[in-house]
Amino acid sequence: MTSFLDPLISFVSVHAWLAYLTLFLAALLEAVPVLGSVIPGSTIILALSALVPGGDLKLQWVLLTAASGAMLGDGSAYWLGHRQQRKILNTWPLTNYPRVVEESETFFNRYGTWAVFFARFVPPIRAFVPVTAGALGMPPVRFYAINIPAILAWAPAHVLPGVLAVSAFHEYFGVAHQGHPGRHIWILTVVGVAIMLGVGVWIYRRRNGGSVAAVKPRA
Repeated sequence: MTSFLDPLISFVSVHAWLAYLTLFLAALLEAVPVLGSVIPGSTIILALSALVPGGDLKLQWVLLTAASGAMLGDGSAYWLGHRQQRKILNTWPLTNYPRVVEESETFFNRYGTWAVFFARFVPPIRAFVPVTAGALGMPPVRFYAINIPAILAWAPAHVLPGVLAVSAFHEYFGVAHQGHPGRHIWILTVVGVAIMLGVGVWIYRRRNGGSVAAVKPRA
């Protein structure tokens, strides 16, 4: 992860437009079934949010691009499921991940409409619930009535911890801005996302009495 994030942050810190594009794509791809389970979207978003306190990126644009990417990703997955109905769940590549698809369907059936909200914060089913909601016939109005507020809560929850951590680091430890945050900066964001993901998995396990299925293709 170090070899990936360090040069990425260094590069996009001097190319703001690319940083916003990366944020958008990270949020979008995180909502793509299967792919979203392996793309470190949350980590990338938190790491890039560390550029806000130094002035490299603007907070309002970071929030907007992250939320826009998530809305497009969730919406696309939902409409794919809505158009294909249940047969999409029995189509490649979802057929290679039967346990996660089954957990997503169980999660949706258990929590109903609110599954769309909760799933935004619970990997790995975050990437599967929108398509499952569409496949199981959830009306578009109901989906967006829950999905949009969920994303509006999800974006600050992923962006602000990185912003606040770096701001506090600068203020209390006297770390001056050097054009882009060093490794000590993005390490804080990685720790933050690890904590958030851990809490999400713990909540899911507590409510379902089991472990989250590993996202591994069926042999």
